[in-house]
Amino acid sequence: MEEKSKDPLHGKRLDTILEELVDYYKGFEKLGEQINIKCFTDNPSISSSLKFLRKTPWARTKVESLYLFVLRQKKRDEARNKK
Repeated sequence: MEEKSKDPLHGKRLDTILEELVDYYKGFEKLGEQINIKCFTDNPSISSSLKFLRKTPWARTKVESLYLFVLRQKKRDEARNKK
């Protein structure tokens, strides 16, 4: 029997994470306010951001950390709405 990974990043592609963040923050402008890096603030696109994030480990770490934060926020919001 295989154990399911408890890591929320396990099996998540970087493009999917980035698209979910852009959607959650309703565009690159608000995402750029959360993580102030040029690929989000200066003529941003999914494609150019992915290129930068794939070769810049510190930036990717920031994006992954923000994604984990957003997942926790979504869980809290769902729990509140159930009450």
